[in-house]
Amino acid sequence: MFNKYKMSKVDHLDNITSYLSRNALRFPDKPAILHPQTISFKELDKEVDRFAAGLENHGITKGSRTILLVSAGPDFFVLCFALLRIGAVPIMIDPGMGTRAMIKALSNSDANAFIGVPKAHLLKYFYPDAFKKVNTWINTGNIRIPGSVKYSSLRTEVDFPGPQCHIEPNDVAGIFFTSGSTGPPKGVIYHAKTMNAQVKLMEDHFKYGPDEIDLCTFPLLGLFVTCLGSSLVIADMDPLKPAELIPKKLINNINEYKCTQMFGSPMILNRLVSFSKNQTIKMNSLKRVISAGAPVPLELIDSFLKLIAPSATLHTPYGATEALPVSDITSTELLDQNEEEAAYSQGICIGYPLPGISIKIINIIDDPIPEWSNQIIAQKNEIGEIVVIGSSVTSEYHNNQYANSMAKIPDHSDNSIWHRMGDLGRQDSKGILWFYGRKNHRVVGSGRILYTIPVEAVFNRHPDVYRSALVGVTLLGKHHQEAVICIQTRTKNKGFYLEKLKRDLLVMASENELTYDIKHILFHPDFPVDPRHNAKIFREKLAKWAERRIR
Repeated sequence: MFNKYKMSKVDHLDNITSYLSRNALRFPDKPAILHPQTISFKELDKEVDRFAAGLENHGITKGSRTILLVSAGPDFFVLCFALLRIGAVPIMIDPGMGTRAMIKALSNSDANAFIGVPKAHLLKYFYPDAFKKVNTWINTGNIRIPGSVKYSSLRTEVDFPGPQCHIEPNDVAGIFFTSGSTGPPKGVIYHAKTMNAQVKLMEDHFKYGPDEIDLCTFPLLGLFVTCLGSSLVIADMDPLKPAELIPKKLINNINEYKCTQMFGSPMILNRLVSFSKNQTIKMNSLKRVISAGAPVPLELIDSFLKLIAPSATLHTPYGATEALPVSDITSTELLDQNEEEAAYSQGICIGYPLPGISIKIINIIDDPIPEWSNQIIAQKNEIGEIVVIGSSVTSEYHNNQYANSMAKIPDHSDNSIWHRMGDLGRQDSKGILWFYGRKNHRVVGSGRILYTIPVEAVFNRHPDVYRSALVGVTLLGKHHQEAVICIQTRTKNKGFYLEKLKRDLLVMASENELTYDIKHILFHPDFPVDPRHNAKIFREKLAKWAERRIR
């Protein structure tokens, strides 16, 4: 069926698998994947052809919405590239969000096909209504599952480089679900032009390229890295459970293969730093590290920099599934902007807008905004909601009109779409962006508003506090929220110690203008966090817990 496509594999980069084919021509023997097995770009491109043909033979064609629940590894990259090559639409979802949320999201996806590990196929037996439109089931395991096609049988023998499907810039290229850590999971539509813009940003700004060896801890990012010719070392960890990684394995990955770049959430960086304490561990081959998914504490940045070469750069970009990335700042710039004594009291510096991205701060509005108007723009240095527009910003959600109405603002002057990040921030006189926390996490008290980042910074300065979380609860008989600070200590303590720590923290709060009226402090053994990066505090769950404790 490939013969119906008349274009060259490398002539039309709207289909991002053209990058892979171009790499196969430029450096055929260079490893696309180094670990857990070595696969050259030529071999990977040929495997993608073989599986793309096999997918078409089993009814998956251009536009087929295909759920992909496959373990991180070479098979993931082969299948994802194969789907993109034929113009099918991979649907990626994070199982860590929980079964109920995942089923609801999958039901909303209107998928036509399902590719997954054997365990994932159990879903169709327990929740058949979620897969009514699925007519092709593919099993990536070795066991037989009735009604499914074995992954190995997809592989065809093709003697020619099958040209990929012609993709228009506005064609849907993928649907990637948010993690559900800041609200119900939403399917973000990635058009071909958006996906390409993100690849270009990684090439132009972060300087990913063919001379790099990348430690891959986040498979979707690894897909883009492969497009740019970097060799992948797939990290020896479960990307769905970063908190359970074994640091020594990642350090061995980096040093054995001389990785030059890596992406790691703050949780991953923290695990590496904690393991390396009191040891002479270095990862000197790294020259570029990117950490995102949640704010990266200054203390963690400083500690991690000691593990890598002095010339290496640590980036902490800001973005979301809907807009990735939006801004960026390096560790050197960040440490200069935030003096340790007053760290984050004026928000977290998240840098300048990236090329092709425009950022505005608008007034805090909880309702939909039907159309763009300059009248909603906040004053310079005023705290408001961050909104963005640009080539790498997505324009809509899949089958979710409510989410579209709440997060998208149409600009009728040029038919463009602004995306509301749902985050609060400000832009200073230099145009630098500062982050204050999620809009839904602000606490609207009696006469003033408290923002999570600066308030928590006050409590995080105590040496015994590992992290803190501001939440708001509504007590009986009151019409405003009551601020509560939840504390997770660095070590497990009980009784008298916690009572003394509570008194100390209340004194600290009373002496600071940001926190002088906070009276409620609760201790939580281990904060709930987002499933994707295990770094973003799940404040909605904490708020419910806190409300039960203080009523």
